[in-house]
Amino acid sequence: MDRASVVHLLLLLSLIYACVAEIKDLKITTDSRSIILFEKFGFTRRGFVDITVSDVSVSSSVSSPDPSLFGFFLLSDEKLIQAIYGSQQEISNSNANPDGDASCILSNLYVNPLFTFRDLSQSPPKSYNRSFPIIHPDEYSLYFANCAAGSQVSMSVLTKMYNVHPDGFRDYLSVGWASVPSIYFCFAVVYVIFFAVWVYFSLWKSRLSAHRIHQIMSGLLLAKALNLICAAEDQHYIRVTGTPHGWDVLFYLFQFLKGVLLFTVIILIGTGWSFLKPFLQEREKKVLMIVIPLQVVANIASVVIGETGPFIQEWVTWNQLFLFIDIICCCAIMLPILWSIRTLRETSKTDGKAARTLAKLTLFRQFYIVLVGYLYFTRIVVYALKTIAAYKYRWVSVAAEEIASFAFYIFIFYTFRPVERNQYFVLDDEEEEAAEVALREVEFEL
Repeated sequence: MDRASVVHLLLLLSLIYACVAEIKDLKITTDSRSIILFEKFGFTRRGFVDITVSDVSVSSSVSSPDPSLFGFFLLSDEKLIQAIYGSQQEISNSNANPDGDASCILSNLYVNPLFTFRDLSQSPPKSYNRSFPIIHPDEYSLYFANCAAGSQVSMSVLTKMYNVHPDGFRDYLSVGWASVPSIYFCFAVVYVIFFAVWVYFSLWKSRLSAHRIHQIMSGLLLAKALNLICAAEDQHYIRVTGTPHGWDVLFYLFQFLKGVLLFTVIILIGTGWSFLKPFLQEREKKVLMIVIPLQVVANIASVVIGETGPFIQEWVTWNQLFLFIDIICCCAIMLPILWSIRTLRETSKTDGKAARTLAKLTLFRQFYIVLVGYLYFTRIVVYALKTIAAYKYRWVSVAAEEIASFAFYIFIFYTFRPVERNQYFVLDDEEEEAAEVALREVEFEL
Protein backbone atom coordinates (compact mmCIF):
# COMPACT_ATOMS: atom_id res chain seq x y z
CA MET A 1 0.00 0.00 0.00
CA ASP A 2 1.29 3.48 -0.94
CA ARG A 3 1.69 5.58 2.20
CA ALA A 4 1.63 8.79 0.14
CA SER A 5 -1.90 7.93 -0.99
CA VAL A 6 -2.91 7.48 2.65
CA VAL A 7 -1.59 10.94 3.48
CA HIS A 8 -3.51 12.51 0.60
CA LEU A 9 -6.71 10.70 1.55
CA LEU A 10 -6.47 11.73 5.19
CA LEU A 11 -5.90 15.34 4.17
CA LEU A 12 -8.96 15.23 1.92
CA LEU A 13 -11.16 13.54 4.48
CA SER A 14 -10.05 15.98 7.17
CA LEU A 15 -11.91 18.73 5.25
CA ILE A 16 -15.23 16.97 5.89
CA TYR A 17 -16.99 18.46 8.89
CA ALA A 18 -19.02 16.37 11.29
CA CYS A 19 -21.79 14.37 9.70
CA VAL A 20 -25.16 13.93 11.36
CA ALA A 21 -24.70 10.48 12.76
CA GLU A 22 -27.39 7.86 12.79
CA ILE A 23 -27.65 4.09 12.58
CA LYS A 24 -26.15 3.15 9.23
CA ASP A 25 -26.47 -0.22 7.54
CA LEU A 26 -23.99 -0.24 4.66
CA LYS A 27 -22.94 -2.63 1.95
CA ILE A 28 -19.38 -2.42 0.59
CA THR A 29 -18.89 -4.33 -2.67
CA THR A 30 -15.50 -5.13 -4.28
CA ASP A 31 -13.96 -1.91 -2.97
CA SER A 32 -10.23 -1.40 -3.43
CA ARG A 33 -9.87 1.98 -1.70
CA SER A 34 -7.06 2.18 0.83
CA ILE A 35 -9.04 4.41 3.21
CA ILE A 36 -12.82 4.62 3.65
CA LEU A 37 -14.36 7.21 5.96
CA PHE A 38 -17.70 6.15 7.43
CA GLU A 39 -18.61 9.16 9.54
CA LYS A 40 -17.58 11.68 12.18
CA PHE A 41 -19.07 11.95 15.63
CA GLY A 42 -18.50 14.05 18.74
CA PHE A 43 -18.39 11.92 21.88
CA THR A 44 -18.80 12.64 25.58
CA ARG A 45 -17.21 10.58 28.34
CA ARG A 46 -20.05 8.08 27.93
CA GLY A 47 -19.73 7.60 24.19
CA PHE A 48 -19.84 4.27 22.33
CA VAL A 49 -19.16 2.90 18.87
CA ASP A 50 -21.03 -0.29 17.96
CA ILE A 51 -19.78 -2.12 14.87
CA THR A 52 -21.21 -5.24 13.29
CA VAL A 53 -19.37 -6.62 10.25
CA SER A 54 -20.69 -9.60 8.32
CA ASP A 55 -20.42 -11.38 4.97
CA VAL A 56 -16.75 -10.44 4.70
CA SER A 57 -14.82 -11.53 1.63
CA VAL A 58 -11.47 -10.42 0.25
CA SER A 59 -10.28 -10.94 -3.32
CA SER A 60 -6.72 -10.26 -4.40
CA SER A 61 -4.82 -10.36 -7.68
CA VAL A 62 -1.74 -11.58 -5.84
CA SER A 63 -1.17 -14.05 -3.01
CA SER A 64 -3.64 -14.32 -0.14
CA PRO A 65 -3.20 -11.12 1.93
CA ASP A 66 -2.62 -11.01 5.67
CA PRO A 67 -5.97 -10.42 7.49
CA SER A 68 -4.25 -7.98 9.85
CA LEU A 69 -3.83 -5.58 6.92
CA PHE A 70 -7.59 -4.90 6.94
CA GLY A 71 -9.26 -3.18 9.86
CA PHE A 72 -11.26 -0.37 11.41
CA PHE A 73 -9.80 2.48 13.42
CA LEU A 74 -10.76 5.79 15.05
CA LEU A 75 -8.84 9.00 14.52
CA SER A 76 -9.51 12.37 16.15
CA ASP A 77 -8.99 15.65 14.33
CA GLU A 78 -6.49 16.59 17.04
CA LYS A 79 -4.32 13.57 16.17
CA LEU A 80 -4.91 13.84 12.42
CA ILE A 81 -2.01 16.21 11.74
CA GLN A 82 0.30 14.08 13.86
CA ALA A 83 -0.78 10.96 12.00
CA ILE A 84 -0.15 12.64 8.64
CA TYR A 85 3.24 13.93 9.82
CA GLY A 86 4.17 10.48 11.09
CA SER A 87 3.21 8.95 7.74
CA GLN A 88 5.35 11.45 5.87
CA GLN A 89 8.29 10.72 8.16
CA GLU A 90 7.98 7.00 7.48
CA ILE A 91 7.84 7.67 3.73
CA SER A 92 11.10 9.62 3.83
CA ASN A 93 13.00 7.66 6.50
CA SER A 94 12.12 4.00 5.95
CA ASN A 95 11.94 1.50 3.13
CA ALA A 96 8.42 0.20 2.75
CA ASN A 97 7.92 -3.48 3.41
CA PRO A 98 6.79 -5.24 0.20
CA ASP A 99 4.05 -6.98 2.19
CA GLY A 100 2.79 -3.61 3.48
CA ASP A 101 3.07 -4.29 7.23
CA ALA A 102 5.45 -1.43 8.00
CA SER A 103 3.49 1.00 5.91
CA CYS A 104 -0.03 0.21 7.13
CA ILE A 105 -1.95 3.10 8.67
CA LEU A 106 -3.25 0.65 11.29
CA SER A 107 0.26 0.56 12.78
CA ASN A 108 0.42 4.36 13.11
CA LEU A 109 1.02 5.42 16.71
CA TYR A 110 -1.63 8.14 16.58
CA VAL A 111 -4.61 6.10 15.40
CA ASN A 112 -6.86 4.07 17.65
CA PRO A 113 -7.25 0.63 16.02
CA LEU A 114 -10.49 -1.17 16.88
CA PHE A 115 -10.10 -4.53 15.20
CA THR A 116 -8.70 -6.23 12.09
CA PHE A 117 -9.99 -9.06 9.94
CA ARG A 118 -7.80 -11.39 12.01
CA ASP A 119 -10.40 -10.94 14.77
CA LEU A 120 -13.30 -12.15 12.61
CA SER A 121 -15.02 -15.41 13.42
CA GLN A 122 -13.30 -18.23 11.57
CA SER A 123 -16.46 -20.09 10.63
CA PRO A 124 -18.24 -18.79 7.50
CA PRO A 125 -19.83 -16.36 7.07
CA LYS A 126 -17.06 -14.35 8.69
CA SER A 127 -18.41 -11.69 11.05
CA TYR A 128 -17.60 -9.48 14.01
CA ASN A 129 -19.77 -7.67 16.55
CA ARG A 130 -18.58 -5.47 19.41
CA SER A 131 -19.25 -2.21 21.24
CA PHE A 132 -16.26 0.05 21.91
CA PRO A 133 -16.38 2.64 24.71
CA ILE A 134 -14.74 6.02 24.16
CA ILE A 135 -12.04 6.62 26.76
CA HIS A 136 -11.16 10.21 25.87
CA PRO A 137 -14.07 12.47 24.79
CA ASP A 138 -13.40 14.12 21.44
CA GLU A 139 -14.62 14.16 17.86
CA TYR A 140 -13.55 10.97 16.13
CA SER A 141 -13.76 9.74 12.56
CA LEU A 142 -14.40 6.06 11.90
CA TYR A 143 -12.23 4.68 9.07
CA PHE A 144 -11.66 1.37 7.37
CA ALA A 145 -8.13 0.68 6.13
CA ASN A 146 -7.12 -1.68 3.33
CA CYS A 147 -3.33 -1.97 3.46
CA ALA A 148 -3.01 -4.85 0.99
CA ALA A 149 -2.28 -3.53 -2.49
CA GLY A 150 -4.41 -5.06 -5.23
CA SER A 151 -7.07 -6.34 -2.81
CA GLN A 152 -10.81 -5.76 -2.99
CA VAL A 153 -13.12 -6.02 0.01
CA SER A 154 -16.82 -6.84 0.21
CA MET A 155 -18.73 -6.70 3.49
CA SER A 156 -21.89 -5.57 5.25
CA VAL A 157 -21.30 -2.99 7.99
CA LEU A 158 -23.74 -1.81 10.66
CA THR A 159 -22.50 1.16 12.69
CA LYS A 160 -24.00 2.94 15.66
CA MET A 161 -22.41 6.00 17.26
CA TYR A 162 -24.07 7.50 20.31
CA ASN A 163 -23.64 9.08 23.71
CA VAL A 164 -25.37 7.67 26.77
CA HIS A 165 -26.99 10.16 29.16
CA PRO A 166 -26.94 9.52 32.93
CA ASP A 167 -30.55 8.29 32.72
CA GLY A 168 -29.56 5.68 30.13
CA PHE A 169 -30.94 7.55 27.10
CA ARG A 170 -28.99 6.97 23.87
CA ASP A 171 -28.36 10.22 22.01
CA TYR A 172 -27.54 9.52 18.34
CA LEU A 173 -26.66 13.14 17.56
CA SER A 174 -23.08 14.32 17.86
CA VAL A 175 -22.35 16.59 20.82
CA GLY A 176 -22.05 19.63 18.57
CA TRP A 177 -25.43 18.94 16.96
CA ALA A 178 -27.42 18.33 20.13
CA SER A 179 -28.89 21.87 20.10
CA VAL A 180 -29.68 21.88 16.36
CA PRO A 181 -33.28 20.52 16.62
CA SER A 182 -34.17 23.31 19.06
CA ILE A 183 -32.55 25.94 16.82
CA TYR A 184 -34.51 24.76 13.79
CA PHE A 185 -37.76 24.65 15.76
CA CYS A 186 -37.30 28.19 17.15
CA PHE A 187 -36.64 29.60 13.70
CA ALA A 188 -39.59 27.64 12.30
CA VAL A 189 -41.87 29.40 14.80
CA VAL A 190 -40.32 32.76 13.82
CA TYR A 191 -40.96 32.12 10.12
CA VAL A 192 -44.54 31.00 10.76
CA ILE A 193 -45.18 34.31 12.55
CA PHE A 194 -43.35 36.14 9.76
CA PHE A 195 -45.55 34.40 7.18
CA ALA A 196 -48.75 35.31 9.05
CA VAL A 197 -47.71 38.96 9.42
CA TRP A 198 -46.70 39.17 5.74
CA VAL A 199 -49.98 37.69 4.52
CA TYR A 200 -52.05 39.98 6.74
CA PHE A 201 -50.30 43.28 6.01
CA SER A 202 -49.14 42.69 2.44
CA LEU A 203 -51.71 40.44 0.79
CA TRP A 204 -54.77 41.51 2.78
CA LYS A 205 -54.47 45.10 4.00
CA SER A 206 -52.38 46.18 0.97
CA ARG A 207 -53.97 43.81 -1.54
CA LEU A 208 -54.68 46.64 -3.99
CA SER A 209 -50.95 47.40 -4.19
CA ALA A 210 -49.79 43.77 -4.15
CA HIS A 211 -48.29 42.23 -7.28
CA ARG A 212 -47.72 38.66 -8.40
CA ILE A 213 -44.17 38.80 -7.08
CA HIS A 214 -45.57 39.24 -3.55
CA GLN A 215 -47.59 36.03 -3.88
CA ILE A 216 -44.43 34.16 -4.87
CA MET A 217 -42.66 35.71 -1.88
CA SER A 218 -45.45 34.35 0.34
CA GLY A 219 -44.81 30.89 -1.07
CA LEU A 220 -41.11 31.29 -0.27
CA LEU A 221 -41.86 32.12 3.37
CA LEU A 222 -44.20 29.15 3.68
CA ALA A 223 -41.67 26.77 2.12
CA LYS A 224 -38.94 28.07 4.43
CA ALA A 225 -41.11 27.59 7.53
CA LEU A 226 -42.13 24.04 6.51
CA ASN A 227 -38.52 23.20 5.67
CA LEU A 228 -37.39 24.24 9.15
CA ILE A 229 -40.23 22.32 10.82
CA CYS A 230 -39.28 19.16 8.95
CA ALA A 231 -35.58 19.74 9.66
CA ALA A 232 -36.31 20.04 13.39
CA GLU A 233 -38.41 16.86 13.41
CA ASP A 234 -35.84 15.03 11.27
CA GLN A 235 -33.00 15.90 13.65
CA HIS A 236 -35.12 15.10 16.71
CA TYR A 237 -36.05 11.63 15.47
CA ILE A 238 -32.44 10.90 14.53
CA ARG A 239 -31.42 11.95 18.03
CA VAL A 240 -33.95 9.63 19.66
CA THR A 241 -33.99 6.62 17.34
CA GLY A 242 -30.97 6.91 15.05
CA THR A 243 -33.21 7.00 11.95
CA PRO A 244 -35.31 9.85 10.49
CA HIS A 245 -38.60 7.88 10.10
CA GLY A 246 -39.50 9.49 6.79
CA TRP A 247 -39.08 13.08 7.94
CA ASP A 248 -36.05 13.30 5.67
CA VAL A 249 -38.33 12.92 2.63
CA LEU A 250 -40.39 15.97 3.61
CA PHE A 251 -37.22 17.83 4.57
CA TYR A 252 -35.68 17.34 1.12
CA LEU A 253 -38.98 18.19 -0.59
CA PHE A 254 -39.38 21.55 1.16
CA GLN A 255 -35.65 22.22 0.89
CA PHE A 256 -36.02 21.89 -2.88
CA LEU A 257 -39.07 24.17 -2.98
CA LYS A 258 -37.37 26.73 -0.74
CA GLY A 259 -34.21 26.75 -2.87
CA VAL A 260 -36.08 27.13 -6.17
CA LEU A 261 -38.38 29.85 -4.81
CA LEU A 262 -35.52 31.78 -3.19
CA PHE A 263 -33.46 31.94 -6.38
CA THR A 264 -36.58 32.70 -8.41
CA VAL A 265 -37.59 35.58 -6.13
CA ILE A 266 -34.07 37.05 -6.23
CA ILE A 267 -34.01 36.87 -10.04
CA LEU A 268 -37.49 38.37 -10.42
CA ILE A 269 -36.73 41.19 -7.99
CA GLY A 270 -33.46 41.81 -9.79
CA THR A 271 -35.30 42.21 -13.09
CA GLY A 272 -37.98 44.45 -11.55
CA TRP A 273 -40.67 42.05 -12.75
CA SER A 274 -44.25 42.70 -11.64
CA PHE A 275 -43.66 45.89 -9.65
CA LEU A 276 -41.53 47.75 -12.24
CA LYS A 277 -42.46 45.98 -15.47
CA PRO A 278 -45.04 43.31 -16.33
CA PHE A 279 -42.77 41.16 -18.50
CA LEU A 280 -39.40 39.42 -18.61
CA GLN A 281 -36.89 39.94 -21.36
CA GLU A 282 -35.57 36.94 -23.27
CA ARG A 283 -32.19 36.93 -21.48
CA GLU A 284 -33.92 37.06 -18.10
CA LYS A 285 -36.07 34.07 -19.03
CA LYS A 286 -32.89 32.19 -19.98
CA VAL A 287 -31.43 32.84 -16.53
CA LEU A 288 -34.53 31.32 -14.93
CA MET A 289 -34.42 28.37 -17.34
CA ILE A 290 -30.80 27.73 -16.34
CA VAL A 291 -31.07 28.28 -12.58
CA ILE A 292 -34.19 26.17 -11.92
CA PRO A 293 -32.87 22.95 -13.58
CA LEU A 294 -29.54 23.49 -11.81
CA GLN A 295 -31.43 23.69 -8.52
CA VAL A 296 -33.01 20.32 -9.33
CA VAL A 297 -29.56 18.79 -9.89
CA ALA A 298 -28.19 20.50 -6.77
CA ASN A 299 -30.98 19.04 -4.65
CA ILE A 300 -30.37 15.57 -6.09
CA ALA A 301 -26.72 15.97 -5.08
CA SER A 302 -27.83 17.16 -1.64
CA VAL A 303 -30.00 14.07 -1.17
CA VAL A 304 -27.15 11.75 -2.21
CA ILE A 305 -24.74 13.51 0.16
CA GLY A 306 -27.18 13.51 3.07
CA GLU A 307 -28.60 10.01 2.68
CA THR A 308 -25.37 8.12 1.94
CA GLY A 309 -22.08 9.35 3.33
CA PRO A 310 -18.37 9.47 2.59
CA PHE A 311 -18.16 5.68 2.42
CA ILE A 312 -19.49 5.61 -1.17
CA GLN A 313 -16.85 6.01 -3.87
CA GLU A 314 -18.58 8.93 -5.64
CA TRP A 315 -19.25 10.93 -2.46
CA VAL A 316 -16.48 13.47 -3.05
CA THR A 317 -17.65 13.86 -6.66
CA TRP A 318 -21.21 14.62 -5.53
CA ASN A 319 -19.85 17.22 -3.08
CA GLN A 320 -17.82 18.87 -5.84
CA LEU A 321 -20.85 18.84 -8.14
CA PHE A 322 -23.04 20.45 -5.48
CA LEU A 323 -20.43 23.15 -4.80
CA PHE A 324 -19.93 23.84 -8.53
CA ILE A 325 -23.68 24.18 -9.17
CA ASP A 326 -24.13 26.41 -6.12
CA ILE A 327 -21.40 28.76 -7.39
CA ILE A 328 -23.01 28.90 -10.85
CA CYS A 329 -26.43 29.71 -9.37
CA CYS A 330 -25.01 32.40 -7.09
CA CYS A 331 -23.30 34.07 -10.04
CA ALA A 332 -26.36 33.72 -12.30
CA ILE A 333 -28.80 35.40 -9.91
CA MET A 334 -26.58 38.50 -9.79
CA LEU A 335 -26.79 39.06 -13.55
CA PRO A 336 -30.36 40.49 -13.63
CA ILE A 337 -29.45 43.01 -10.93
CA LEU A 338 -26.39 44.14 -12.89
CA TRP A 339 -28.47 44.35 -16.07
CA SER A 340 -31.08 46.47 -14.28
CA ILE A 341 -28.43 48.83 -12.92
CA ARG A 342 -26.83 49.21 -16.34
CA THR A 343 -30.20 49.81 -18.03
CA LEU A 344 -31.25 52.41 -15.47
CA ARG A 345 -27.91 54.13 -15.78
CA GLU A 346 -28.31 54.41 -19.55
CA THR A 347 -31.95 55.54 -19.49
CA SER A 348 -31.22 58.18 -16.84
CA LYS A 349 -29.57 60.27 -19.57
CA THR A 350 -32.71 60.44 -21.71
CA ASP A 351 -35.92 59.81 -19.74
CA GLY A 352 -35.97 63.15 -17.84
CA LYS A 353 -36.94 61.48 -14.56
CA ALA A 354 -33.74 61.82 -12.59
CA ALA A 355 -35.28 61.48 -9.12
CA ARG A 356 -37.12 58.27 -9.90
CA THR A 357 -34.10 56.81 -11.66
CA LEU A 358 -31.79 57.71 -8.80
CA ALA A 359 -34.16 56.01 -6.34
CA LYS A 360 -34.25 52.84 -8.43
CA LEU A 361 -30.47 52.82 -8.85
CA THR A 362 -30.00 53.25 -5.10
CA LEU A 363 -32.44 50.40 -4.45
CA PHE A 364 -30.79 47.95 -6.83
CA ARG A 365 -27.33 48.88 -5.61
CA GLN A 366 -28.37 48.20 -2.01
CA PHE A 367 -30.00 44.96 -3.04
CA TYR A 368 -26.85 43.87 -4.88
CA ILE A 369 -24.58 44.66 -1.92
CA VAL A 370 -26.86 42.88 0.58
CA LEU A 371 -27.14 39.84 -1.74
CA VAL A 372 -23.37 39.59 -2.13
CA GLY A 373 -22.94 39.86 1.64
CA TYR A 374 -25.59 37.19 2.25
CA LEU A 375 -24.04 34.75 -0.24
CA TYR A 376 -20.54 35.38 1.10
CA PHE A 377 -21.60 34.85 4.70
CA THR A 378 -23.67 31.70 4.14
CA ARG A 379 -21.13 30.09 1.76
CA ILE A 380 -17.77 31.18 3.19
CA VAL A 381 -18.16 32.37 6.77
CA VAL A 382 -20.55 29.59 7.79
CA TYR A 383 -18.24 26.95 6.30
CA ALA A 384 -15.32 28.50 8.18
CA LEU A 385 -17.29 28.32 11.42
CA LYS A 386 -18.03 24.64 10.78
CA THR A 387 -14.36 24.01 10.18
CA ILE A 388 -12.67 25.97 12.96
CA ALA A 389 -15.24 25.76 15.76
CA ALA A 390 -14.64 23.18 18.48
CA TYR A 391 -16.71 20.05 17.92
CA LYS A 392 -18.90 20.91 20.92
CA TYR A 393 -19.95 24.18 19.29
CA ARG A 394 -20.78 23.08 15.74
CA TRP A 395 -24.33 24.29 16.37
CA VAL A 396 -23.00 27.87 16.22
CA SER A 397 -22.59 27.61 12.43
CA VAL A 398 -26.23 26.49 12.08
CA ALA A 399 -27.46 29.37 14.25
CA ALA A 400 -25.28 31.87 12.35
CA GLU A 401 -26.60 30.68 8.99
CA GLU A 402 -30.23 30.91 10.11
CA ILE A 403 -29.71 34.38 11.62
CA ALA A 404 -28.11 35.62 8.39
CA SER A 405 -30.91 34.10 6.32
CA PHE A 406 -33.59 35.68 8.50
CA ALA A 407 -31.90 39.09 8.27
CA PHE A 408 -31.76 38.75 4.47
CA TYR A 409 -35.43 37.77 4.30
CA ILE A 410 -36.37 40.74 6.49
CA PHE A 411 -34.46 43.09 4.17
CA ILE A 412 -35.98 41.92 0.88
CA PHE A 413 -39.52 41.53 2.25
CA TYR A 414 -39.51 44.96 3.90
CA THR A 415 -37.80 46.72 0.99
CA PHE A 416 -40.08 45.24 -1.67
CA ARG A 417 -43.30 45.19 0.30
CA PRO A 418 -46.50 46.35 -1.47
CA VAL A 419 -47.25 49.98 -0.64
CA GLU A 420 -49.12 52.65 -2.58
CA ARG A 421 -46.42 55.27 -2.27
CA ASN A 422 -43.04 53.57 -2.25
CA GLN A 423 -40.28 55.96 -1.25
CA TYR A 424 -37.97 54.39 -3.77
CA PHE A 425 -40.17 54.94 -6.80
CA VAL A 426 -42.27 58.06 -6.09
CA LEU A 427 -40.45 61.23 -5.15
CA ASP A 428 -41.39 64.88 -5.10
CA ASP A 429 -40.56 67.06 -8.09
CA GLU A 430 -38.35 69.40 -6.07
CA GLU A 431 -35.87 66.56 -5.64
CA GLU A 432 -35.40 66.27 -9.39
CA GLU A 433 -32.57 68.77 -9.66
CA ALA A 434 -30.63 67.26 -6.77
CA ALA A 435 -31.08 63.82 -8.29
CA GLU A 436 -29.71 64.99 -11.64
CA VAL A 437 -26.58 66.25 -9.91
CA ALA A 438 -26.23 62.95 -8.03
CA LEU A 439 -26.55 60.91 -11.20
CA ARG A 440 -23.75 62.94 -12.77
CA GLU A 441 -21.46 62.67 -9.75
CA VAL A 442 -22.16 59.16 -8.39
CA GLU A 443 -20.90 56.08 -10.21
CA PHE A 444 -23.32 53.15 -9.99
CA GLU A 445 -21.33 50.63 -12.00
CA LEU A 446 -20.43 47.56 -9.92
